[in-house]
Amino acid sequence: MTLAHIIFPSPVGELTLVASYAGLVAILWEDDDPARVRLGARTASSDHPILEAARAQLTDYFAGRLQTFTVPLDFRGTAFQRTIWAALLAIPFGETRSYGDIAHAVGRPTASRAVGAANGRNPISIIAPCHRVVGANGALTGFAGGVETKRWLLDFERKALENPE
Repeated sequence: MTLAHIIFPSPVGELTLVASYAGLVAILWEDDDPARVRLGARTASSDHPILEAARAQLTDYFAGRLQTFTVPLDFRGTAFQRTIWAALLAIPFGETRSYGDIAHAVGRPTASRAVGAANGRNPISIIAPCHRVVGANGALTGFAGGVETKRWLLDFERKALENPE
């Protein structure tokens, strides 16, 4: 099945949104490594319902009007990766969790490194908020969009909580 995509200009750069008819499959960064998220054939689509929903929700998120996304997601990965990505969805807006916190949350307390690897392969950045996962000491660790983008997203969310519209 061919996937559909659109380009979404955002405050953190141009994002490529990719969807199936089941849900959003990926949000890719401008300089994303093609090996990080492997996708099949895609075609540009300006009227795909999942892409339109994702675009609208991301627009509201970046305007500070949305904290919880409802667009359907179509995670594609191993069972362990999908478990970790689902755990990311439980991290509240404006908060962070460590890799160890996520490992404990999924019942694998010694799997912090595996959590980090799965987090690094998260195909749906921002919506499945891997940017909210930090090192045990609170340090900002790797992020597909870059550590500065991770810092920007975390600061943006904190400011949105401090100054609700």
